[in-house]
Amino acid sequence: MKPAAFDYFRPTTLAEACTLLTGAGDNADRRVLAGGQSLVPMMAMRLARPTHLVDINRITELQGIHDRGDHIEIGAGTRQRSVEKNPLTPRKLPLLAKALPHVGHQQTRNRGTLGGSIALGDASAEIPLVALVLDATLVIHGRSGRREAPTAGFFEGPMMTALEPDDILTAIRFPVWSGNTGCGFHEIAPRKGDYAVVSAAAQIALDTDGVCIQAAVGVGGCAATPLRLAAIEDALVGKRLTAALVADAVAAVPGLIDPESSTHASADYRRRAAPQLVQRALLDALSEAAA
Repeated sequence: MKPAAFDYFRPTTLAEACTLLTGAGDNADRRVLAGGQSLVPMMAMRLARPTHLVDINRITELQGIHDRGDHIEIGAGTRQRSVEKNPLTPRKLPLLAKALPHVGHQQTRNRGTLGGSIALGDASAEIPLVALVLDATLVIHGRSGRREAPTAGFFEGPMMTALEPDDILTAIRFPVWSGNTGCGFHEIAPRKGDYAVVSAAAQIALDTDGVCIQAAVGVGGCAATPLRLAAIEDALVGKRLTAALVADAVAAVPGLIDPESSTHASADYRRRAAPQLVQRALLDALSEAAA
């Protein structure tokens, strides 16, 4: 199939892009084109039929990786492969560095953007899960101007986010953890590069006595959105972590998720796999932090 007819625009500034989106009319289906690795196939199958397509690839102010001290700010239009290869990523954002190789294939990461994955909001995608687990802050420009939004509450349902039709996600700010930190990321997928059936991300920080002072844990593919497992985090913080304590904590995971069956895996399989992946991610994190 071919995409339905649409009007195509290629602005060179953020202000121009915002004007195009706000001036499209109330009945227009306005879409932002960044990497296009999800949107273009959906258009080809006519699962998406935008009337106005605003290509933001030439807006240089949406690109780049910047060290701001307590956080790393990444332009939403930055290619996933650029983030993966940047030396700042493994040093300051190790969890993101571990997750990125699982995102599609290298060819798709060459075009796909960090912000595009978050804006799409797929519950099985790796980048939205990492953003949620790390409490990333999202910088958004829209009709009402510029605003910042937490990732908590941003993902509202299957490929549904808090972005309005005339909003553009412009940057993502990832907090940088200090001290004795470690992280882990694991997933199960039908084939390398496919969306995850289940994924798990974890990051912890230990004090000098080996007591957990901060924990962030989440799963993907286990609900309509990526999930942050606050109950697991609460069970870890303030304790000297051991493999046995981690195993006891993750036993609660099946009761915290709400998976659905699909052609790739049943809900029961996801419910059984999730605690195993969370445990592996936490044990990786503990090993790194202790070292």
